Amino acid sequence: MAEKKTTKGASDASSTRAAKTTPQQNAESGFTASAKLGASLQAVLVDLIELSLQGKQAHWNVVGRNFRDTHRQLDEIIEDARTFSDTVAERMRALHIVPDGRSNTIASTTTLPQFPTGEVSTEETVDLVTERLEALVGTLRDVHDGVDEEDPTSADVLHAIIERMEQLAWMVSAENRTPAGR
Repeated sequence: MAEKKTTKGASDASSTRAAKTTPQQNAESGFTASAKLGASLQAVLVDLIELSLQGKQAHWNVVGRNFRDTHRQLDEIIEDARTFSDTVAERMRALHIVPDGRSNTIASTTTLPQFPTGEVSTEETVDLVTERLEALVGTLRDVHDGVDEEDPTSADVLHAIIERMEQLAWMVSAENRTPAGR
């Protein structure tokens, strides 16, 4: 907080002294995440960003039966991944963690397998996207308990992401399933 000191007869402009500085000038106060919590949220952030990028790759290059439905479903996945990545990154900032969404960080640390190049059939796209959704859920579940121990509020964010990504994995995978027992 800035301190104002005035001298008798001095004008307001000349009487204001600079604010006191601290080693962490302008740093917010409140709960600060541990390095472990930061690393866990960073892992989730990376996989969400990668899912959105791979979803776009699939979206642009999917071909075949049910193209339009698959194309639209990919848009839904991409939008959710982008929204959740922003939520996670902003949660990180609230906990004094600096998120790293740079492309080289994403490429070198994601747990999602690389998406193939070129055109991909709708059937293969369904399987590939399901695999990536399940990999993301794996990351979320791997970090969940540790996050919950330190910060239940961040765990609540992860709950919402897990719920939605598991729902999407089920819906996407249903495209290639046959009824049980047939």
